[in-house]
Amino acid sequence: MPELPEVESIRLGLEKVLKNKKILKVTVLNPKLISSKSPKRKANKKKTEEFIKNIQGKKIVAFKRRAKNLILELNNTNNEAGLILIHLKMTGQLVFVSHKNQKVLGGHPILESYSRDLPNKHTQIILNLENGNLFYNDVRKFGYMLYYKNLAEVIQNKHFEKLGLEPFEKKFTEKYLREKIKTKNKNLKQVLLEQTIVVGCGNIYTDEICFAAKILPQRICKTLNKLEIKSLFNNLKIIFKKAIQVGGSSVVNHKLVDGSLGNYARQHKVYGQAGQKCHTKNCPRILEKITISGRTTVFCTNCQK
Repeated sequence: MPELPEVESIRLGLEKVLKNKKILKVTVLNPKLISSKSPKRKANKKKTEEFIKNIQGKKIVAFKRRAKNLILELNNTNNEAGLILIHLKMTGQLVFVSHKNQKVLGGHPILESYSRDLPNKHTQIILNLENGNLFYNDVRKFGYMLYYKNLAEVIQNKHFEKLGLEPFEKKFTEKYLREKIKTKNKNLKQVLLEQTIVVGCGNIYTDEICFAAKILPQRICKTLNKLEIKSLFNNLKIIFKKAIQVGGSSVVNHKLVDGSLGNYARQHKVYGQAGQKCHTKNCPRILEKITISGRTTVFCTNCQK
């Protein structure tokens, strides 16, 4: 699943081609994906009709993100603005194809989106816009594209329930992180993956942040001292900022909006490198791995304490 830097890269790339463009037509090929976020969702004719009615004819005025959710804000018509909430999950993909056949893509690299015409067998939803078409493709169909009247309705439906702060918002301070971390009697990696304190950390960035902060991912949070939490805070922001600047990591199967692989993977120090020598200068140790919360976790027993 893409982590915060990858989702933010998709948002930044697609915003350039989608902002201020009117949605002329909506085609729902798989009604389940617009019915709810539940894995047990069912196609609903009424919801499909309402989804199309509420979106068609409106203009995309902003393209935002909350954690790993993409949010398309629509203009106000008939005293109702509305928004489209998108989550790509494991294999979701957004592909914009302009009228000049130029592609802007983000998400899972489904082969047909590069080599064949769209729509294809993985296309679930199509938005025809003034300047081209936006295709939502999803191989495993875990993702969704939902309409809501406003952000309050999104929150009411518990989409952002238990989510922590964004890493770059003003409220996310070193003091905030220290106060929250010290209450947790769980290991650090588990807490970061839960997203309840700060959002955006998945398996990749949790390992990289812990290594940069010189903290073992299996350390119990409440045992961290003030200096360690300061290092965690600083390195989390530094790594996220660097990863966003270069388009994310794109490990295994995630592509950027231009179809290329993100290149932060070239800067990884521990993720996916178990059995290799530690990258820290003069460190003689071999990187080790264990499983935490069902995720392979890589670290250095010399550089991290």
